[in-house]
Amino acid sequence: MEDDKLKTKSREVKSPVIVGLDPGLTVGIAILDLEGNLIHLRSIKEASHSEVIMEIMDHGKAIIIGSDVHPPPKMVKKIATALNSRLYTPEKIFSVALKNELVNTFLIEKRLEVSLDAHERDALAAAIKTYRHYENKLRQVESRLEDSTISRREVDEIKGLVIKGTPITNAIKKIRKPKSVKKRIPAPQIKEKPKEAMEEFSKLKNRVKVQEQKIKHQKLLIDRLKRQNKRLKDKLGRQKRENINLKKKIERLHYEYSKDILLNKELSSKIKLIKKLQEKYNKEKKLREKLEENINSLLEMKDFEHEGEKIPVKIVKSFTREGIKEACHQWKIKKDDIILLYNAKGGGSQTAKILAKLAPKAIITRENMSHQAIKIFEDNETPIIPAQNITLETRENFALIKKRDLENEIEKWEKKMIENRRKKEKQKLWKIIDEYRVKRRRNQQ
Repeated sequence: MEDDKLKTKSREVKSPVIVGLDPGLTVGIAILDLEGNLIHLRSIKEASHSEVIMEIMDHGKAIIIGSDVHPPPKMVKKIATALNSRLYTPEKIFSVALKNELVNTFLIEKRLEVSLDAHERDALAAAIKTYRHYENKLRQVESRLEDSTISRREVDEIKGLVIKGTPITNAIKKIRKPKSVKKRIPAPQIKEKPKEAMEEFSKLKNRVKVQEQKIKHQKLLIDRLKRQNKRLKDKLGRQKRENINLKKKIERLHYEYSKDILLNKELSSKIKLIKKLQEKYNKEKKLREKLEENINSLLEMKDFEHEGEKIPVKIVKSFTREGIKEACHQWKIKKDDIILLYNAKGGGSQTAKILAKLAPKAIITRENMSHQAIKIFEDNETPIIPAQNITLETRENFALIKKRDLENEIEKWEKKMIENRRKKEKQKLWKIIDEYRVKRRRNQQ
């Protein structure tokens, strides 16, 4: 039925018109006559090409189709080709402010009160801009034919030829018929120039054939798209709510940005989001690999603990608050664990107190420790063993020490501490005796 309608429209004689199109999910259509008067304005949601073509053909023969962007969208090109119309695009993209000014001035001049949506505004702006581009030539035609008896329809046909590029004089000659022929032939106008009429009929017939082929192609395309739409119906149902929100967002952005700027902005946003997600994924992947490595190391430690011959040593890379916190998180340091300090520099009494609270069985150090830290560990009776005194078997993330070697070193440290206490007590006793002697001498004097 749709094809039959299009064929019927193509055979009807229509007045030439100027069309402005704004393609997209919602198509804006504005139609002006060749005197610049608004004769039709509408926006159609999710319109097919055939629907747009029928809407235009209902109101006249499209001589030229205008777009508000450069280069013109594919949909505008296809419709212009289907209607055998000339295509006009501005040299640069319209700004929203320029569109509003152009449309408002037009409505005031024509004394029209019309409520427009964004699509209708863009379409009307395209139609006005197209008319203004050809306005001088159209006025020249009016001036040349001002005193003639030629009909309005013929004037419009001449204007249509001029818009399509025919010089004004040639266009007038082509449309206007000599008076002598009219006097000789009283029959209807179609008999005045049968040869020219046949040529015109032949051209129209060929044009109709071309249009029918294009319509047939469009019908096949529409059928294929319908089948595809059916397959995608389930998916579209899930995305419908999201699409509504996106449509609203696009409507708002359409007032402020051109289509190219909007596209670049959306692409830039998506690229940033992808990069952010990629960075997050890489970070999570590294963390997972690290945790797996730590778990494997902890399981290996457990195996050695059960065997009993060797004792696992948990490593603290730096003698700082951050280093201790990191090691506790990684190795779950608990009471009676053996700790290896890779770097003992920088640790003072406060850092030593944090480590002493964990109550390790012993601390193995590869470097000299500060006196303040040593005193804290001695007060908490935590053995400090120099790494050079024992043999450490280094693994990937931890170390091993023979149980017998560790017990010997702890025993040596305890003996040393007992000896140091005895010396301190002896020194303290001698100090008391000396103080007593001095006091006694004073009393004797």
